[in-house]
Amino acid sequence: MNPPLSRPSVSSTATDLELLRAFEPVVQYTQGEQFFPMDVERYIRLCALCVHYPDGREEVLVPRGELTIEKLVQPRNLQFDAVEYLRFVAPQTLQESVGALAQGRAMHRAKKNVFKAGVGRLARGGLLPRLADALFSLTLLARGRVPGAVAAQAEIQYDELQQEQEKYVYHGRVVRQNGWIVLQYWFFLAYNSWRSGFHGVNDHESDWEMMMVYLYQADGRIIPEWLAYASHDFHGDDLRRRWDDLAEVNFINGHPVVFAGAGSHASYFRPGEYQAEVSLPLPRPLERAARMWGQFWRQTLGIGGGYESTPFRIPFVDFARGDGLVIGPQQEKEWTPNVISEATPWVSEYRGLWGLYARDPISGENAPAGPMYNRDGSPRGSWYDVLGFAGLDKVPPPPQELPRLETRMNELNARLAEIEAQLTPQVNALQELGIQLRALQGNPFLALPYETLQLQANKLSEQIKTLRREQAEKVALLETLARRAEKLRANISDDPRAHITHLAKPVSLAQLRFNRLAEAWAAVSISALLLGIVAILLLQPHWLLAGAMVMIVCFILLESVLRGTYINTINTLAVILAVIAAVILVVQYWMQLLIASLIAIAVFLLVQKVRELRE
Repeated sequence: MNPPLSRPSVSSTATDLELLRAFEPVVQYTQGEQFFPMDVERYIRLCALCVHYPDGREEVLVPRGELTIEKLVQPRNLQFDAVEYLRFVAPQTLQESVGALAQGRAMHRAKKNVFKAGVGRLARGGLLPRLADALFSLTLLARGRVPGAVAAQAEIQYDELQQEQEKYVYHGRVVRQNGWIVLQYWFFLAYNSWRSGFHGVNDHESDWEMMMVYLYQADGRIIPEWLAYASHDFHGDDLRRRWDDLAEVNFINGHPVVFAGAGSHASYFRPGEYQAEVSLPLPRPLERAARMWGQFWRQTLGIGGGYESTPFRIPFVDFARGDGLVIGPQQEKEWTPNVISEATPWVSEYRGLWGLYARDPISGENAPAGPMYNRDGSPRGSWYDVLGFAGLDKVPPPPQELPRLETRMNELNARLAEIEAQLTPQVNALQELGIQLRALQGNPFLALPYETLQLQANKLSEQIKTLRREQAEKVALLETLARRAEKLRANISDDPRAHITHLAKPVSLAQLRFNRLAEAWAAVSISALLLGIVAILLLQPHWLLAGAMVMIVCFILLESVLRGTYINTINTLAVILAVIAAVILVVQYWMQLLIASLIAIAVFLLVQKVRELRE
């Protein structure tokens, strides 16, 4: 199978570094982004190496300014459940925190690198998502979180490093597996400022992001076939796009373009704003109830457009606009590559976190581990299973597909010949048994041999049925494989997105043109609702339930007017009221409903049976 002429290729004798340089990406960031891919060596120099023990004690193993790669990977005997981590930003006093925040804002203004959110994320969801968001915000008070001033100080330290030596680094790895050549581009950033800088889910010191290029070898050349970008909420097949899918993949001078999320640094194929949703953790019974209600709402009532999550979801926006700094070959900033592998000491020998351990029980604010490991020290799937990560463990390289199909077709033809060879004598034998059985009929004294022959005939008949079934299945499979083989011989390409179940799409801005009043309402609605409930408690506590319900309905109607969804909201409320009314009727009049149902069933059965008698 010949590759499309538009695809670049390199010689099969190219070194790992040459391969990485030939297909390295162009990464486009969003205006306001504060951190960019860097080398780990300079980061480590500014860090302290610490350990958190299970009893809550903290210990500095290597002080700030003394840490090196050699000291980082030095073997240590630590307790089970001890967490080893780096600390990029030293603990700050209140005065230092205020100073860092002020300096960070001044830095943004001086660089003209100010982020503007546009449509607020809270205006993009309804009342229930905003209530879930309020609960999520409260959980941050109870669990470990990274203080906001840490992001500002991290940015100051990163900026100082860049002023000393401006450098943009990817850590590249080349893996050869099952006929594929896989290029991994790992991007290390000093900080993830999604929450503090861009109203996202979390903040944490350090960040590891990654994209991959999948290549194959043919006629002495190495040719790209697939791209996979690590991003939020997507896994397996949904992560990859075919190189020639120009509707999904952007290129600059033959290099694939990655649109990086602001603060989160997640990777996207197309520029835009992506709505990520986080489900609020619920107790298991409530989670089951919410899931059952969601299924009833969507499947039984047909409302919600097939949306699969629960109402208790929190909308967040990942801004991947691509209107900021661009890094890549022949761009304003170019890459400095660093080739890594399992033989790189800091990759394989350090299993701790690459930033602050915030003691967050759900880990969102804890720093990540390195490219080879998860936070708990176990191997990272995207490192050891580079094909399975993007669902390519079941896909052979293009040059191997047709030969494998032809081999399988030859095996099927051979098996079909075997089946035909087995069927002929068995069918003849079964016919002979049938002749004997007919001859024995009507002779009572031959009952015993008749039964013996009948058992033999039944057994042989089942064997023939089994072979006939296998024959039919293999003929159908062979026809399908033959059609596929003809398509490959004719170089007819498949649908490049046939493998995708959930396609990541940027949110259409045309659907999100809320006015300022709607955004202001989204910001104050939950607080207003809570204050209204307080007012009812103080003035008319015995009307709490009824008053709260009336207030919620009024809030929903007001919001529907502001969002332009008044008709849909009225329809939804009508359905809800109808469901509530039906439940009340069933509970109140269950005996009468049961009697009426039994009478109706009896009449229906009577009519059916009488109709049968007449026929």
